[in-house]
Amino acid sequence: MIIGFDAKRIVRNTTGLGSYSRTLVNDLADIVPQGTEMRLYAPDKGRDELREQVKETSFMKYVYPENKSIKLSRDLWRISGIVKDLKKDGVDLFHGLTGELPIGIKAAGIKTVVTIHDLIFMHHPEYYNWIDTKIYAWKFYKTCKEADRIIAISECTKRDIMRFGGVSPSKIDVIYQSCSTEFKARESEKKLQKVHTDYMLPKRYIVNVGTIEERKNVLLAVKALTMLPDEISLVIVGRPTPYTDKVKAFVAEHAMQHRVKFLHGVPYEDLPAIYQMAEACVYPSRYEGFGLPIIEAIQSGLPVVACTGSCLEEAGGNETIYVKPDDAFGMAEAIKQVLVGAPGREERIAKSQQYVKRFEGNNVAQKVLDVYNKLI
Repeated sequence: MIIGFDAKRIVRNTTGLGSYSRTLVNDLADIVPQGTEMRLYAPDKGRDELREQVKETSFMKYVYPENKSIKLSRDLWRISGIVKDLKKDGVDLFHGLTGELPIGIKAAGIKTVVTIHDLIFMHHPEYYNWIDTKIYAWKFYKTCKEADRIIAISECTKRDIMRFGGVSPSKIDVIYQSCSTEFKARESEKKLQKVHTDYMLPKRYIVNVGTIEERKNVLLAVKALTMLPDEISLVIVGRPTPYTDKVKAFVAEHAMQHRVKFLHGVPYEDLPAIYQMAEACVYPSRYEGFGLPIIEAIQSGLPVVACTGSCLEEAGGNETIYVKPDDAFGMAEAIKQVLVGAPGREERIAKSQQYVKRFEGNNVAQKVLDVYNKLI
């Protein structure tokens, strides 16, 4: 069997979609039957440090378009031109890892699986450019028709696909996101000290990881901080957007600059240490398809406080504390329950770590492989 994958996010994306794609193909490579070929179709080589997280082997290799030096031509190749290459390469099955399939692939007779992560643009179009929501919706409806099977990464996403796409539940498999186990490994004291010094981290802090955008709602955690002891700080790790200015304005207005630290452009290899030196993770997003930082934090040994309203309860399990996304007082009270010294904190962490094992490694990959085998 020859399996093709949409590898654009593998080589370009540093956040959830990229992490999902890289982890899944690496895990699949460990379990596919002998003789299976895996081909990763990417419009270009992307970023070295991301591409190299997936090691090419005799049966897994990258494939790039030929004679496509202009970005527009590479984009058009991914939208439809790739189908010609898939047929030429003898691909039996193609997996769209990030919610898209090329136009014409169904007519070409190639079996297809697509993973749909979320439909946030339909739930909360206010967070997107108007034209982008129309493009995303068009891609979604087209993909639902092209796909033989749809993988939803949560029950929440499955409900959304059925609701917005009119897709039969019999066509959808819920397979939770495959998560790396890298965050379970304890960093050396030398590494911890270096990261602490390099980023001038506070002595006691809670951490938030993710793009600093309005939907992710980190301002709620900043507001909660005003109700916590002064020795507790908040470290916010992620790419800035215009919403960051709104958060910084609140910080300045309340003279909290000494308690709120923003970190942008943090290398992936430093992230485990930043997690491990925190007391807790706060993830107040209004809507997510999954919530990978919750699992990373739990694997790192942290208790988590998150918000209700989407799929975060599925990611964090019963021992994560959930509050409403506008309840700053509730957020503050929840954080108090997970700081060092709080009753039941260690038991909460242990039970959470047991819960997230369901998302790790070959258990997830095997379920995906089962979907492939049903089609081929």
